[in-house]
Amino acid sequence: MARVIDPLVIGKVIWDVLDVFVPKIDMSVTYAGKDIITGCDLKPSIIADPPIIKISGKCNELFTLVMIDPDSPSPCHFNMREFVHWIVVNIPGGGDLTKGEEMVPYLAPKPQVGIHRFVFVLFQQKGPLHSISELSSRANFKTRDYSRVHDLGPPVAAAFFNCRREPHGRNLKVKATR
Repeated sequence: MARVIDPLVIGKVIWDVLDVFVPKIDMSVTYAGKDIITGCDLKPSIIADPPIIKISGKCNELFTLVMIDPDSPSPCHFNMREFVHWIVVNIPGGGDLTKGEEMVPYLAPKPQVGIHRFVFVLFQQKGPLHSISELSSRANFKTRDYSRVHDLGPPVAAAFFNCRREPHGRNLKVKATR
């Protein structure tokens, strides 16, 4: 029997960000017309705009999406772990994020040093979230604490991609030698 190794475990998302959980909802993440595969590499220029995220579930179910960077400011010195890039709540099942309420606006990832993991975590809500405390900072966010404070329970889906700084194009002029 073939063994399947979960990319969330290989990418250390399980342990660094999340505890082990059983996925219960299908979630697709699409940037610039390309579906991301968990653990894939994306360039910052592709992820400048928010992705299109679709989730399964029933229309009477509500979900919360959190997007974080656990490697901020660098994978070697992640003293801002976790940096939150986006939070959307009250997303109806069977739809997309545009039907939810954006609590923390999307901030395009712009890693400066090393390879960063950008993690999407989906939670099923027990009911509508009416009052979400404002974040004093995007740095040092804790997904586990956020879930506990808002009584969200374990994740129902998660995905991540890797990203590193793009080299800047150089306009090199070659001098003619005589």
